[in-house]
Amino acid sequence: MRTAVYVDGFNLFHRLLDGRQGVKWLDLFALSRAALRNDHSVTMLRYFTARVADTPADPNKASRQDVYLRALAASGVSIHFGTFRQREKRMRLAVPGDARDPYVRVISREEKGSDVNLAVHMLHDAWNDAYDCAVVLSNDSDLAEALRLVRDMGKVVGVLCPAKDPVVELEKNAHFVRPVRLAHLTHSQFPTHIIDDLGTAISCPAKWLDADL
Repeated sequence: MRTAVYVDGFNLFHRLLDGRQGVKWLDLFALSRAALRNDHSVTMLRYFTARVADTPADPNKASRQDVYLRALAASGVSIHFGTFRQREKRMRLAVPGDARDPYVRVISREEKGSDVNLAVHMLHDAWNDAYDCAVVLSNDSDLAEALRLVRDMGKVVGVLCPAKDPVVELEKNAHFVRPVRLAHLTHSQFPTHIIDDLGTAISCPAKWLDADL
């Protein structure tokens, strides 16, 4: 089957990669082939993310992401960007204690647009008959309706689940669910140095080789 894979980048990172050493230099084509059966030919891979910003605790976060995005692009991955939105929000304390006001003001930073972008591209590609099977790498229930619509169009729909248990909404709208295991990650890493189409070397960030992000 011509198979297109749609990767929810932040869902993948926070559920499987964050805090793990030696798995962040991830070749998404290799991962997809490792997790799927041999009757899938992965002909398209789209990655949905947003640009991160440096922080005082991690002043090189953005540059590491940029290097990784260059590596993905060099491997043939199409990259699609959402945005981060930062705002003040008034939220209730879980344990108010003796506070006279149970609410506090916090800085909320939320990623916006990736799930919508993923759903729209998956549907657009289905309408254009760009694949026989659509596979979503995510465990976000917001994508369930897109899966249902693609399935109603006569396409095979699958989920690569980055969590121990897939959410019910995704599972019931998919023909199959496959887990993404640690072994898939460790055996699907880019070489430490790769070359892009312009002949430029792209190297794995040293921090990803030596310590947890």
